Parts: sequence; structure tokens; C-alpha cells
Amino acid sequence: MTGKSAIKTKNLNKYYGKLKALDNINLEIPQGRIIGLLGKNGAGKSTLMRCILGFLKHEGEIEILGKQIKRHKESTHQDIAFIPDVNSLDDRLTVRQTIDYVSALNISWNHEKAHTLLAASDLDPKQKVGNLSKGMKTKLYLLITLSLDVKILLLDEPTLGLDIVFRKEFFNMILGEYYDETKTIIISTHQVEEVEQILQDIIFIDKGKIILQEEIEKLKAKYSIYTVPAEKRAKLEEHKPRIINKTLGQTNAVLKSDISIESAQVVRPTLSDLFLEMVGGSSE
Repeated sequence: MTGKSAIKTKNLNKYYGKLKALDNINLEIPQGRIIGLLGKNGAGKSTLMRCILGFLKHEGEIEILGKQIKRHKESTHQDIAFIPDVNSLDDRLTVRQTIDYVSALNISWNHEKAHTLLAASDLDPKQKVGNLSKGMKTKLYLLITLSLDVKILLLDEPTLGLDIVFRKEFFNMILGEYYDETKTIIISTHQVEEVEQILQDIIFIDKGKIILQEEIEKLKAKYSIYTVPAEKRAKLEEHKPRIINKTLGQTNAVLKSDISIESAQVVRPTLSDLFLEMVGGSSE
């Protein structure tokens, strides 16, 4: 990964009482990339994002576009926008009132873009937020976020609970209306399948620790899925994979691509395959 850094963390730690939610996080996230932050529930994804935004007290250092973040400041939002769960919207306001309220609070608000996005959407400016479906609330939140002229966009499980049509539309809008080579998008999720095709880099986090940070194409080139008949399971076990799967009389495992197993079928792994091999399943 090359280019200037959008976000840097150095020796970042976060405690909730005695629980260590983030454990010595050292990251350098380049500008102009779409990055997936993948981890199980409770791995530390949301905590990491909230520390980056300055919402949580923490130990260690955080820089956004070269500026050190000690605590939350309104000026931080000149550079970075955040899409958390849509429940942060005020149900008492109308769509138009919500947009007017947010625009008045944000110096990076782009009125022309907001008008264009609203006109192209099927949102009724007079409808109250409380009467919108979750999908429509997400559309409103996305419209608001995309109307901010910022360099970094953080998405924390942004499509949780949405149907497949809304999810696809959501990410198409992110790519079409926001992303270019000067912008950085970090998508926190534990459902990677729907975003795998748009990601360029991946970060695996588990129990508050960074397990891996790498370009996806380079990572996938290092590993393959090897499939052999069930009776040849020992051939896979020789290479000590974390997980061996059994399907229809065959067994398979994720192994390094530079090994050779006679008569094995070899295919490219998905990010989910690689995550399970490196981090393990929910039962571990």
C-alpha cells in the first residue's frame, strides 16, 4: 500500500473497566482506498472507529490526515464523516428539517449536492423521520453523509437489517456519489460477502488485536482452498490448517498457495474463508 496516510494509530489501547477492548493497535491506513474492517461481534470494530472519531477516551496516538486527535472536536468533521446505526436520527423531525439541522451544524456541508441527492431520491421532504422504514432512514442518513465534503468516510455495519435491494443500492450510491482516488472509505462489518468485490484492502481484528492488514489481491494470492477425497484428509492435516471442512465425501482447507498436494482441486479463497482460517469461528 502506498500514498499518504488518511489515518494512523500508534500503541492505541482502550479499556472498559478491566476489559481491554483495543490491544496496542498500530495501523497506517492510506488515502484513496476502500478498506474492510472485519471481525466477529465484540472484536473491537466499533470501539476502534469511535476512538478514531474522538468519541472515546483512549491511550496511545491517533492522527487523521496528519492531525493528532486527542478528543472529539467539531473541526474533526471537516475531514471525516461517520455512518453508524440510523437510530441516531431524531424521529420528531421531518426529512427537510433533519437536512436543514445537519447543514447548519457542519461547515463542510455541500448544499448543491444535498439538493441534487434529495431530488434524485424517493424521500418525501415533509415526512417525519419516525414514519420512515429502516431502509428509508438509511437512505436519509446516507444522503446527509454524502452531502459533506470530507476525505474519510467510516461505515459501521451500515446495512444491518436492510433487505438485499437496499443493501445493493446503498453501496452503489457510496461508490457512485462519494468515492474517488482522493477519498478513503472504511467499512466495518462481520458480513463481508456483500462488500468483498468493492474492497481493496482488508484488516482483520480479533479480541481487540489487529491480526492482519493487507491488500486483498496480495492476500488471496498467498492462499488457496485445497479439496481432496475424505479418505485423504491426512494430506491436508500435514499442513496444520486451523479448519478442515467436510462436504459430500470430500474435505477441504485453506493452505498456502505454494504447496503441492497430488490430485487436489485448488480454487481461490473468499475473504470469509481466509478470516475463518486466521481467526476461527464463533465457537472458538
